[in-house]
Amino acid sequence: MKKITTIILAFSISLFSFGQQKKSEITFEKMVIDYGTIEKGANGIRDFVFTNTGDTPLIISNVKSTCGCTIPKKPEKPILPGESDKIQVKYDTKRVGFIRKSITVTSNASNPNVILKITGQVMSDNKKTGLEKKKKSIVEDYN
Repeated sequence: MKKITTIILAFSISLFSFGQQKKSEITFEKMVIDYGTIEKGANGIRDFVFTNTGDTPLIISNVKSTCGCTIPKKPEKPILPGESDKIQVKYDTKRVGFIRKSITVTSNASNPNVILKITGQVMSDNKKTGLEKKKKSIVEDYN
């Protein structure tokens, strides 16, 4: 009787462990990167750092942005469990104005689509308000 109970118990445990599917998990340090206020032509490269917190290798199959002014770059190789990597985003800082863009990350993780965001403002290098002191004319310099 003990042998039959032991066999049934071992069989039940093995079925339970095979029934659980292992998955990769993608966990980002930040889901939003704020550029703040930056000058026109400033460095527009930022990194979204993430870790595979799952049990299987993480494969990022696609990363795309909402417009051509934001260029994301994904890792090409699988990220093993416990390892970290980054998704690099380059924003075209020659475009003056507010930054509000989304980047969609597609992977084999249990959360297969993750949306990242960048925000901020690019200021013109011409900050004239019209209240600056005007230069003297040539005639005024000789007086």
